[in-house]
Amino acid sequence: MWETVLDRMLHRLIVTGRLRVTYPEGTVRDYGPGGAEAEVVLKEARLLRALCLRPVLALGEGYMDGSLQVPSDRLYDLLALLIRNQQAGRLPVWVNAVHALRGQLRGLVQRNTPLLSQRNVQHHYDISDDLYRLFLDRDMQYSCAYFTDPDLSLEEAQQAKKDHIAQKLLLKPGMRVLDIGCGWGGMALTLARDHGVHVTGVTLSENQLATARRRAAEEGLADRTDFRLLDYRLLQDRFDRIVSVGMLEHVGAPHLHDYFAKLDDLLAPEGVALVHSIGHVSPPAATSAWIDRYIFPGGYVPSLSEVAAAVERTGLWAADVEVLRGHYGPTLNHWRQRFEAALPRVRAMYDERFIRMWRFYLAVCEAAFEESFQAVFHMQLSHRQYAVPVTRDYLYQRDPARDHSRSREGMLHAAQ
Repeated sequence: MWETVLDRMLHRLIVTGRLRVTYPEGTVRDYGPGGAEAEVVLKEARLLRALCLRPVLALGEGYMDGSLQVPSDRLYDLLALLIRNQQAGRLPVWVNAVHALRGQLRGLVQRNTPLLSQRNVQHHYDISDDLYRLFLDRDMQYSCAYFTDPDLSLEEAQQAKKDHIAQKLLLKPGMRVLDIGCGWGGMALTLARDHGVHVTGVTLSENQLATARRRAAEEGLADRTDFRLLDYRLLQDRFDRIVSVGMLEHVGAPHLHDYFAKLDDLLAPEGVALVHSIGHVSPPAATSAWIDRYIFPGGYVPSLSEVAAAVERTGLWAADVEVLRGHYGPTLNHWRQRFEAALPRVRAMYDERFIRMWRFYLAVCEAAFEESFQAVFHMQLSHRQYAVPVTRDYLYQRDPARDHSRSREGMLHAAQ
């Protein structure tokens, strides 16, 4: 029965490219008109029912436990083909209904209290810094890089991302900067070192906190940085600048207004904030059931309409909104290639199920950014209309004096 249902689902779903499926009893069937190809082998009959009833979750779980196999390790090709066809909206009515219901209930299931938020963050970030060092750049930037040139290395593109954000913050030496969701400290340390500001970084990850503090001490920046294990909602200070990279995705749909209202409270009257976040340029949708269960519990990728509505309810100007397209896919590709190259070291740390989970995570995220309406938002916020230049020219003009001020020697001179 379930093989017949799945067969009909796939005949309806695959409208571009070609998918070859080998069923548990050995039957091989092709779906789609041809073109880009992918292949999958279903090893167990029980998987068929799961794929019919909850395909997104079952696909990931089947790959993790080995009941779903991808010949020649072409996992990315399979996921890209499925996501590309999913965009046509031809999934069965019951699958779409469940997804729509999960979207409607997101306000109830994403009540990220401070305690639950810390638990969710630690689920992902406190597994091991050693794992992240294997596939991130040297500065451990775990967010979308900025490829001003497609041939940039990962290190160069991550530096370009930090430079782009720093320019939007319009920094001056001596400013007090807040970094919400500071990660392993890379952004905070860069701003403190290259721009002469004092940065307070908050995180809910104990691993990230320890690494950020250690790096600050090693780089002689402990006096310009203050890293805290603290929920941003508990902060009471005012800051000249606020930066938040990859944090909004952990807030949850019910708390989007709370997040921007807190930024409103924390930002000085003449201040500027820059929020960097994954987002949908399509209507709001529920988080992937597999991502929510295994990778980012409590996470939510907001749509641009949701973010704009939350900002509109504050006293903040949306001084500038930039949609970064075509940057996160290449970033994830770099991470995925580095992860695969480091497999011998990963296997010394984790079992095969974890490795398959992480491989699926990196591949499905890359495919999502390449094949669906998902991008990165830069939202620049201020209290005053003219706190930010009225054109973007300042972002792309090279100023030798500014370049000098960003150097270590220039900062030492400015501090004297």
